Amino acid sequence: MTSTEQQSFTIDLGNNLFVRGDVHTPAEQTKRPVVIICHGFKGHKDWNFFPYTADKLAASGYYAIRFNFSCNGVDKEDFDELDKFAVNTYTRELKDLKALLQAAKDGDLPYSDMFDTDRTGIVGHSRGGATSIIFAAEHTEVKAVVTWNGVADVDFLGEELKQEIREKGAGYIANKRTNQDMAIKANLLEDIEANRERFDILSIISGMDTPLHIIQGDADGSWLQEGAEKMRDAASEHSLTIIEGGTHTFNAAHPMEHVPRELEQAIVKTTDVLDDYLR
Repeated sequence: MTSTEQQSFTIDLGNNLFVRGDVHTPAEQTKRPVVIICHGFKGHKDWNFFPYTADKLAASGYYAIRFNFSCNGVDKEDFDELDKFAVNTYTRELKDLKALLQAAKDGDLPYSDMFDTDRTGIVGHSRGGATSIIFAAEHTEVKAVVTWNGVADVDFLGEELKQEIREKGAGYIANKRTNQDMAIKANLLEDIEANRERFDILSIISGMDTPLHIIQGDADGSWLQEGAEKMRDAASEHSLTIIEGGTHTFNAAHPMEHVPRELEQAIVKTTDVLDDYLR
């Protein structure tokens, strides 16, 4: 697929924190809705299907923004800022999203003079799905949320890892792709504990006016499949699509050398949902 036009940006948040991203444009650069794409845990804007997905959404008529959360651990390449990854929190990610949306409103992003920010959608993968739901519930500009294999509970780390973090101040998870041991410090656990009500995904969904569509692969982890059902059941107005044979990445690998059928199905359904609520 031929890439749509795109341009990079950096938002300086101070304290050596930056939101770095890329805006993909529709062919006709007129006033159009915006879609923000949120990566998940151990993800980043250039990983796997994100560039392709942004291209496809732009080709469907949206200004699509893929970006790195400021503490996702990536500066110029795969996880070259693990010190930041270690202290990332949901609160930090929500602040990043707020700064990104404000920059879009203020005309500080590429092409943002053509953004219709009152018609903003968010697509969140995995942990990014939870962040997207929380953010949408707190920002009325967001008119639709689509989660891709999103977590239904922000407290998803295993008990053994959490115990290690509590006892030693940090725990480690392996990144098999990059062969790195990635530290997680107590900041994340403390943030979840201090914001249990604010971050209660199922409670948020049950009271959220913003429409939510959950897309879940049935070859993903059982806890994520069960979470998708719980999210759908939390409020009857929200909806769920099951991608048959879909893994956690909808069968796409990094680097993405071919486009799996399951990924295309997720993108088509996402576009249909966004068209329903943002057009």
